[in-house]
Amino acid sequence: MFFAYLKDFWNKFIPMVLSELKIGQKAIIKRVLAQERVKERLAELGLIEGQTAFVVRFAPFFDPVEIKVGDVYLAIRKGQADKIVVEKI
Repeated sequence: MFFAYLKDFWNKFIPMVLSELKIGQKAIIKRVLAQERVKERLAELGLIEGQTAFVVRFAPFFDPVEIKVGDVYLAIRKGQADKIVVEKI
């Protein structure tokens, strides 16, 4: 019981970022915390709030991360993936 409460608390107040997902996991993009210029570029690539992202694979040392957003496969740097807040589904 306590661990279920702790998990709910953790998920509610400690956001998960895209780089924390494992291969094969899906998540909904909740927020992009990058600078405005980077945020615009990511939006052009399809990384916008509400979209579903799927982690395809990681390169050695986890940089870059290959993800699928819609019908598009993207490789983004881990630093950029660290700034994309997601909710696992």
